Amino acid sequence: MGRDADGSETVQLTVHAEGEVHQFEVGRGRNLRNALLDRGHSPYTDLTSSLNCGGRGICATCGVRIVDGEPSPEHWHDRAADRFGYPRLSCQITVEEPMTVLLVDDKRIWGGRGPTESSPTEPFRPLSPRFSHDNNRRRNDTSERADAPAGPRR
Repeated sequence: MGRDADGSETVQLTVHAEGEVHQFEVGRGRNLRNALLDRGHSPYTDLTSSLNCGGRGICATCGVRIVDGEPSPEHWHDRAADRFGYPRLSCQITVEEPMTVLLVDDKRIWGGRGPTESSPTEPFRPLSPRFSHDNNRRRNDTSERADAPAGPRR
């Protein structure tokens, strides 16, 4: 622990990202997400760097793994993450003590950090024909259904 230029107390933050380790001091009581972003260590993937909730704890895209110095979970998502072992939301963590975090490289839903993973080579295809736009239109169109009522309901 040390002090920054204005005399505020600081703690060491260690970040494991893309095979490298970075260490720096952050102000005690600082939000982890903001501290990471200020130092150029985004908790987001290529896709979610612009598609996120801005640190309100509702999109779950800023997840990180706490390796050492893990604070008690206070946010509902972090309590679930603690219980089930998935990443904690960096936007809901306050850095009070020295901490070591691991930036998650492959977020299964939101993609990875590399340029090859952020731009898929194959277009999106529905999992099943029943999810296609044409089938939804046909399923909701009652004009050709035999069991559709003949006129307006009374």
